Amino acid sequence: MLNIRILVVGKIKEKYFTAALAEYLKRLSRFARTEIVEVKDEATPEKASSSDNEHILQNEGQRLIEKIDHRDFVFALAIEGKLISSENLAAEMNRLPIDGYSTIDFVIGGSLGLSNEVKKRANAKISFGRITLPHQLARVVLCEQVYRAFMINEGSPYHK
Repeated sequence: MLNIRILVVGKIKEKYFTAALAEYLKRLSRFARTEIVEVKDEATPEKASSSDNEHILQNEGQRLIEKIDHRDFVFALAIEGKLISSENLAAEMNRLPIDGYSTIDFVIGGSLGLSNEVKKRANAKISFGRITLPHQLARVVLCEQVYRAFMINEGSPYHK
C-alpha cells in the first residue's frame, strides 16, 4: 500500500480544521496509509530581522529534513512552485508507485515558508495558486486534493 505523509510545521489548534482533516484522513485510508507529521515551529518575534527569519527557516527546515527518508518522493508546497491542476496531481501520484516510490511526502512550511534546504531536497515544488494560505488551511486543501487525485484515478464522479 502507498504511504502518504504530510510533513508540516506547527500544530493545529482550531477544531474546525482538525475535524476537516480527520474526515479527509478517513476518506484517504481506503487508498493509502496517510499520516500528518508535525514538527515544532519556532517563535517568530514581531519585528524579526531577515537574519532572524533565516535562522527560523533553517531550524524548521532541519526538523522537516530529519523526517524525510532518502527513498521518499517529496513535493514541497511553495508559492513559487509549479502551478498544478487536480488532474496533473492525480497523474503524478499514479505514476510515482510505478517509478518505484512507496512513500510520497508533501511538505508544508510554517508562517515563513520553507527553507532552501527543504526546497532543494524536494523532487518537485508545487503550488495551488499564487495566493498565500495559512498553513492550517493549506493542510486541509492539500488533503482534499490528494483525496481528489485518488478519486480521479479511480474514475469517480467526485471530480467534476
